[in-house]
Amino acid sequence: MSLRGLYYLQSLPTTSVEKPILPTGTAHKPLKIPKKPPVKIEYPLNCSAGNLTRTCPRNYPTAVSPEDPDRPSAPECPHYFRWIYGDLRPWMKSGITREMVERAKRTATFKLVILKGRAYVEKYQRAFQTRDVFTLWGILQLLRRYPGKVPDLELMFDCVDWPVIISKDYHGPNATAPPPLFRYCGDDATLDIVFPDWSFWGWPEINIKPWESLLKDLKEGNKRSKWMEREPYAYWKGNPAVAATRLDLLKCNVSDQQDWNARVYTQDWIRESQEGYKQSDLASQCIHRYKIYIEGSAWSVSQKYILACDSVTLLVNPHYYDFFTRSLMPVHHYWPIREDDKCRSIKFAVDWGNRHKQKAQSIGKAASDFIQEDLKMDNVYDYMFHLLNEYAKLLKFKPTVPEKAVELCSERMGCGAEGLKKKFMMESMVKYPMDASPCTMPPPFSPLELQTFLKRKVNSIKQVEAWEKKFWENQYT
Repeated sequence: MSLRGLYYLQSLPTTSVEKPILPTGTAHKPLKIPKKPPVKIEYPLNCSAGNLTRTCPRNYPTAVSPEDPDRPSAPECPHYFRWIYGDLRPWMKSGITREMVERAKRTATFKLVILKGRAYVEKYQRAFQTRDVFTLWGILQLLRRYPGKVPDLELMFDCVDWPVIISKDYHGPNATAPPPLFRYCGDDATLDIVFPDWSFWGWPEINIKPWESLLKDLKEGNKRSKWMEREPYAYWKGNPAVAATRLDLLKCNVSDQQDWNARVYTQDWIRESQEGYKQSDLASQCIHRYKIYIEGSAWSVSQKYILACDSVTLLVNPHYYDFFTRSLMPVHHYWPIREDDKCRSIKFAVDWGNRHKQKAQSIGKAASDFIQEDLKMDNVYDYMFHLLNEYAKLLKFKPTVPEKAVELCSERMGCGAEGLKKKFMMESMVKYPMDASPCTMPPPFSPLELQTFLKRKVNSIKQVEAWEKKFWENQYT
């Protein structure tokens, strides 16, 4: 700048600022000061030495705080939430009486009562391993996540695999209403109400981390092994002794006489535990282009781990479903495999995928995207919330605490835990209440929507079977 210019700047008045000329009728708009995000107050476990009785604290909120009116409305829940309406349809007209609930006690593992945001449990029988423990832990975390929002309710929960409320037993003019019973899976012949399984909060007996942590590990594992660089075979590792269909799968393993494009391994969990689970890290098993899912004695928790791998899931025709799998679409999220002709079906699937690599890769990616987004832990909690909320609407009685029930809270369960059980509880614990609402429930299926969706699934499977049949016919001509 020239010396003259500098003198000019110094000569300008400094005591007043010229106001801009505004058009007639224009008013000054007040500046909108952005709001500070609300401070999240953590509520850690109170496991101090003075709390030897593991009593439940009274300082954790049991009422919801007013929501910020400027917060955007909650997004719509994923597609699989729509099955909630169907699972509760048997009681839509009659409602649920206490007598109906009590009839479910015959096989129930425990009764859960929620009153004013607090949980009470009456246990009837022991569950396998820690299924009941981590199921209840998950429900307690839901109460911590949404204090005051989960309605009062009573329910029966069965931690055994197989659904038991047979639909045909409750049909006919003189039939009674079925007892409502919660469990981890269902099938087309039963009316059990499906609920997220215990492993979302960890499975210490076989060193499977809580879902939120494991999802991150699986995502990182996928980055380490690109689909095109993976082994061009179908992989399965598990316990074949639990079901005849799994023993049958062993016949598909590679041998000197035949290669069905399958690499099948037996999982020895006792040996794994002795060797520190070095060969069972799920995030390190995403190294094949294809992974086989096959049911065990009923549905298997392994399905979500397999679908998350970016590999094409070769799904042997299932008989059971859990809370999210009914929304999976053949040839979009997975490749269907015939149960009665597994080996040839697997070989065709792998050959097809290796000839159509881009399409096969997109199937694997669609499945892992579904798992990473639609099945993230936020949505698991919201599914629990909406299912319990819709269930509670049907109750025709006022829930009460049974005489033999005990109050449960995170302190009672977590403070005395040890080892992996303690580690997984601390890792999966909800630290503070959510300051946002659960996702918004989508509407129920209309009859036409449901028919169209189911027909599309059937037609997709038939198309694959037709391709497969033609492939094998050409092999023998």
